[in-house]
Amino acid sequence: MPVRAIRGATQLDVDEREHLFDRTRELVQAVLDANEIDTASLISIFFTCTPDLVADFPAAAAREMGLGDVPLMCAVEIGVPGALPRVVRLMAHAEINVPRADVQHVYLHGATSLRKDLAQ
Repeated sequence: MPVRAIRGATQLDVDEREHLFDRTRELVQAVLDANEIDTASLISIFFTCTPDLVADFPAAAAREMGLGDVPLMCAVEIGVPGALPRVVRLMAHAEINVPRADVQHVYLHGATSLRKDLAQ
C-alpha cells in the first residue's frame, strides 16, 4: 500500500483552547473524510501553529478524537511578517491506494487563501 502525505490548514478566530480543539478536530475529520481514510491507515500527523497560537496543542485535540495510537507532533510555524495569523497546519501520512495527484488536501476557513488551487 502506498504512503501519501496529505496537507491541510485552518484559521482560528481567536486563540482559545476550545476553539483550537474545535477547528483542529474539524480539520482532521475533513482530511479523513475527503480521502476516505480510516484511522487504522494513518501513519502520523505533524501539526504546526503560527506563533500567535499558544492556547494548547493541536495534537491534544486529535488525541481526544481517538487518535492516541497515531504518532502526533506539534511545532511552531515560521513567523513570517504579514503571514496569515492564527493558522493550524497539518501534514498527515497515511497508507492510501490512490495516485499522488488524487490526494485531497483540505484548507478551511481563512486558510483557504493559502492554497486557492486546493481549497474547498
